[in-house]
Amino acid sequence: MSGESHLDFTANWSGHDSSAPGNLAFNQIELRRIDKRQAEVKEKKDGALVATVREKISNDGNELTSTTATPGHADKVTVWTRSGGAKVPNDLFAGEWTQDLSKTRMRQGLALKIEGDGSGGIRFLGEFSYSARFDGKPYDLQNSRNDTVTLELVDAHTVDASYRRDNQVTQKDRWVVSADGQHMTLSTTGTLETGQRVTETLLFKKQ
Repeated sequence: MSGESHLDFTANWSGHDSSAPGNLAFNQIELRRIDKRQAEVKEKKDGALVATVREKISNDGNELTSTTATPGHADKVTVWTRSGGAKVPNDLFAGEWTQDLSKTRMRQGLALKIEGDGSGGIRFLGEFSYSARFDGKPYDLQNSRNDTVTLELVDAHTVDASYRRDNQVTQKDRWVVSADGQHMTLSTTGTLETGQRVTETLLFKKQ
């Protein structure tokens, strides 16, 4: 993190202390993810809690609110506005994908193509097609039994998609790309026009 000061450390979301050398105020840090839009950061000095920072990202992903609680002091609230460009998916999602036939039983031979649209969104080509951004807003579908899709980027490896028909949610997908970027898992739950509930998991390999 760089600004008026520079902080340099590496930590994961395990909730365990990680070393943060070279910082005057603290030398240990603990990270915990609360949900997909909130995280808690505990700053410690030689094991003693110095401050707790609650980070919250707005629904559109363009504003970050940091609330810092320090023992004996009033909470400090700082609001940050994204200025480094639009929130975009990791390049791991871009490419051409085909079903891993050794691990998938349903919808054999399905092929997908995902590419950036140059404006912070993606173009999706498969059984149906669309162009959308990761802003939670509805975008029209083509060649689909559903009318619209909304996308949310959970993290660099995970995307949630929600589909609507006649203004009712009919299907929810979660796309997860493996750490090496070579495999993608699609978990789907939905309701057909007949009212039948459908749940399936498809696995894809990058070509």
